[in-house]
Amino acid sequence: MSDAPAFDILDGPHPDAETVLLSAGLGGTAGYWAPQLDALRTRYRVVTYDQAGTGRARRPLPADHSIAAMADEACAVLDASRTPAAHFVGHALGGLVGLALATRAPERLLSLCVVNGWAKAAAHTRRCFDMRLALLRHEGPSAYVRAQPIFLFPADWLERNADRAAHEEAHGLAGFQGAETLQARIAALLAFDAGPDLARLSLPTLIVASRDDVLVPSAMSEALAASIPGARLELFPWGGHAINVTQPDPFNTLLLECLGST
Repeated sequence: MSDAPAFDILDGPHPDAETVLLSAGLGGTAGYWAPQLDALRTRYRVVTYDQAGTGRARRPLPADHSIAAMADEACAVLDASRTPAAHFVGHALGGLVGLALATRAPERLLSLCVVNGWAKAAAHTRRCFDMRLALLRHEGPSAYVRAQPIFLFPADWLERNADRAAHEEAHGLAGFQGAETLQARIAALLAFDAGPDLARLSLPTLIVASRDDVLVPSAMSEALAASIPGARLELFPWGGHAINVTQPDPFNTLLLECLGST
């Protein structure tokens, strides 16, 4: 399969509309951002993409795959989509990609939004991924995919959306990225450490988190925002790890307001 980026472009309301580049989390596919597309395209040109190893870009990943490599991939998407610079919105792993891109090629970003991300994985987050990997290794992809909603969504949302969760489970298993690919991507996100680079960031930055995220403690987002000069922090009281899916309307309103203010 080709190493060329697998991306989609949604035209904005006019030819001069600024571009928003959306980067998904561990799942890696463009489809994660479906709840945001209609709202964003009213004002912006929108680019989404499948990260290397996932979706239409499925292929073996090198043993040393890293967030830095994913940032280079995001640059390649900008190049291939003829985008000199974009607003970058990343969820979890995708947010780490944005942080890395902001330090490696700041001229390519107009602003940065990190959703339920971190500067360095917390011990609790590492424990969660250890358990998910144990499921994958000992019980297989079906058990891994079935457990995934527990880490993404609040329990009451899952109860109200049981049919949707079942559909997404079937879809996730059908498009499973492969055990070796998943392990490489998890190793990359756990190895990532933004460290002192954060103090050098000078672009408009929004950090969004949910207080009931069971995978990434909201304290990690608070620490991330405190480390970036001028960063804005917005904490949702409810919504889980996939806050943009469970709370699409308030999330979209916040995102558009912040993008417009830059």
